[in-house]
Amino acid sequence: MAHIPTYELNDGTTIPAIGFGTYPLKGDDGTEAIRTAIEAGYRLVDTAVNYENEVEVGEAIRRSGVPRDELVVASKIPGRHHAYDDAIRSVRESLDRLGLERTDLHLIHWPNPSQGKYVEAWRALVQLQQDGLVRSIGVSNFTEEHLERIIDDTGVTPAVNQVELHPRFPQEHMREVHDRLGIRTEAWSPMGKRRAPLEEDAVRAAAEAHGVSPGQVILRWHVQLGSLPIPKSADPARQAQNLDVFGFELSDAEVAAVSGLAEPDGRLFGGDPDAHEEM
Repeated sequence: MAHIPTYELNDGTTIPAIGFGTYPLKGDDGTEAIRTAIEAGYRLVDTAVNYENEVEVGEAIRRSGVPRDELVVASKIPGRHHAYDDAIRSVRESLDRLGLERTDLHLIHWPNPSQGKYVEAWRALVQLQQDGLVRSIGVSNFTEEHLERIIDDTGVTPAVNQVELHPRFPQEHMREVHDRLGIRTEAWSPMGKRRAPLEEDAVRAAAEAHGVSPGQVILRWHVQLGSLPIPKSADPARQAQNLDVFGFELSDAEVAAVSGLAEPDGRLFGGDPDAHEEM
């Protein structure tokens, strides 16, 4: 089983340097896919209320036989639960569905700025952390402005900001913001989904040079940027391959070549956090 390094978060806890994304794994097949991922060695499992699979994640954890304290279980508060009391209730309901006494990382899924309630949701997470229902707290899809607002309001800096990040959209500015604030960058859609640059020369050349797959090159690129990728696969062989990215190292030139695949707006869809909203 691959040895996975960990990062220390700004609250003193640790998190694996790669995680397993569970969207859109549902039903019995979803439970089984999540279980095989845990069996393969993933110790960070990422879900959300809006993925509608927290029950499956909890069941997969129980079936895996891996001790609870070895796992980092992450979920997210949806936009419709941003009001303070709703956010508290949302996390408690997530715990009920997961069958857990606490989550290890809880995020605000999207800031939904036109609703104007993400600061309330953040205050709720701060309280839930103090109450011991959540170990680490963070956000997802927050911009520099959103981050500064919640930090100014509470004095508490998120441990993590999970953002869209892949070779077509490397998020250079947000990575710099996170480094300055002491926030760990986590990447959703780390390959770029349907636009994954698996056939691009920069990726193929590095894959051939290191005897690995193009997907492993992209995930290793994340690791070397300090980005924590959370790839999703239902295929056990691919799950294991995606985890096996700590036995080789890209050169600076190879990292730069993959970063060079960036596009002016390489987002997968119109997911600009200032405009896109998910309830």
